[in-house]
Amino acid sequence: MASGCQRAQIRRPPTRLYLITPPIEDARLFAADLESALEAADVAAVLLRFAGGEEQDLREPFATLAPLIQTRGVALLLDGRPELVGRLEADGAHLTGADALKRVIGSLKPERIAGAGGLKTRHDAMIAAESGADYVMFGEPDAAGRRPPFPAIIERVAWWAELFEPACVGYAGSFEEVGRLVAAGADFVALGDLVWAGGVAAAVGIAAAAMKPVEALE
Repeated sequence: MASGCQRAQIRRPPTRLYLITPPIEDARLFAADLESALEAADVAAVLLRFAGGEEQDLREPFATLAPLIQTRGVALLLDGRPELVGRLEADGAHLTGADALKRVIGSLKPERIAGAGGLKTRHDAMIAAESGADYVMFGEPDAAGRRPPFPAIIERVAWWAELFEPACVGYAGSFEEVGRLVAAGADFVALGDLVWAGGVAAAVGIAAAAMKPVEALE
């Protein structure tokens, strides 16, 4: 972990958006929605999720979507598949669980971004940070679509923001949650299904508007 110092002493930059795509089956069809999302507001990162699993099946869809993201200076992360990050020239990977991160961190750092989600306990989050994670994510749904209660997510984000230096991503399941995550101290707010259900540009714009002005929690 980079530092245990209290981040209250450090002026945080404005919170930014982090987009998580649905599992993509047709990259050419999805490209229009992705471009609309990226044009609607400032986005820091996009986590690409693909329905296919084999490398040969991912190369063409990746090549279709990567320029839309990376030419804007937005970080492109793969959901898992750290072994493909270098070969596809992605910017990094998002790993689920501290153990998964620890197994591959050496293949990603320092050139690539390594993020960690699926962190069920405070101890898991601290282990991920100590292993070299660039960020930790709290509140995202698991494979079955379940999330912790939102008050527990807010508590975890606020705890992390106060004490630890690696960035914190808070997952918003509704527009109402966006501002509360910002106030709790999230460096990034992740948006998933909330964005892609329809009216992509409008949804991203609403989320961006909900991020400011927000006063930090005391």
